[in-house]
Amino acid sequence: MLDAARSHVLLIDFQARLMPAIHEGAGIAARAGRLLGAARLMDVPRTYTEQIPEKLGHTVPDLAPRPGEAVLAKSRFDAGPETGLAARVAAGHTLVVAGCEAHVCVLQTVLGLLEAGREVAVVTDAIGSRAPADREAALARMARAGAVLVTTEMAVFEWLGGADHPRFREVIALIK
Repeated sequence: MLDAARSHVLLIDFQARLMPAIHEGAGIAARAGRLLGAARLMDVPRTYTEQIPEKLGHTVPDLAPRPGEAVLAKSRFDAGPETGLAARVAAGHTLVVAGCEAHVCVLQTVLGLLEAGREVAVVTDAIGSRAPADREAALARMARAGAVLVTTEMAVFEWLGGADHPRFREVIALIK
């Protein structure tokens, strides 16, 4: 199960010029926002990537990074080698991944992290592609490679662990 104390959220390329082309992009961004909000409430570390931000724009306003949240600009599809991503995440932490596009940057980053020996949980309802078939193929490939597939609510409720969590009411308000 995911543990908030041993998780690190990675938001991949939720960028202004990319999101309008993503199938059901508004819903994907909304679920990523719930995940992000819960992570912030429970002090789960967060990192963002932006693919060539001077061309694709920065992270959409609803998901915009706050001071202290790392933003890694990149030009390669696998965010790892160019940014030193794996080294930026504490050893033993599971990377909880949301983002776009599922079959390009998300897939290649996840495969790279797995190859580097990192644990990865892909938030299936918070990743997207322009074409649904590309998203589905990417999810299947990531699962075969060893990524754990979860949904936004699965991740959030596993982080909470129970209704006795001190932030339970605040986190549940994000879900409802």
